[in-house]
Amino acid sequence: MRNYELVIVISPTEEDESVTDLIDQVSKLVEERGGSLGDVDRWGKRKLAYPIKGFSEGNYILARFESGAGLIKEINAMLKASSMVLRHLVIKVDG
Repeated sequence: MRNYELVIVISPTEEDESVTDLIDQVSKLVEERGGSLGDVDRWGKRKLAYPIKGFSEGNYILARFESGAGLIKEINAMLKASSMVLRHLVIKVDG
């Protein structure tokens, strides 16, 4: 098992309930594949460095989780398919 951090930038027009549903989907996917979701920090709305899909700000979320390497492709595919996600990034954390 490896430690990862996931940062998701969500459209600022999405309701809190939709954001919570997306976090629950990620959590369910991680746990179904034998991993565990750690901290989930909601950073809230922040200004973007440049406009993405016409938005100048986004709703940021940071999630820490532990899983095998094969799960990363599934998470990337799920988030890429979501219309509410402007950008996302998964990084491996050493240690």
